[in-house]
Amino acid sequence: MNPNQIRLLGVLIRNRAQSAVKVQQLLTEYGCSIKTRLGLHEAGENVCAPHGLILLELTGKVEEMEKLQKELNSIPHVEAKEIIFEM
Repeated sequence: MNPNQIRLLGVLIRNRAQSAVKVQQLLTEYGCSIKTRLGLHEAGENVCAPHGLILLELTGKVEEMEKLQKELNSIPHVEAKEIIFEM
């Protein structure tokens, strides 16, 4: 990875009940490429949203990052997009 870049991956999960287990398996498999993980979904006493958003700060080889994104996008109801910041 270019040391002058910050690489993020936004992962939208449209149906958490059906897709969350597969997503979690992939995130565990690629755990050494994930520097920071932030999960967002609406939850409260009377509500738990069926969709969610995960933001990942990635590290390591770009090829591994691209492979993770491709595998996430192969899961039904999941969309992963990269964000690259140049320093």
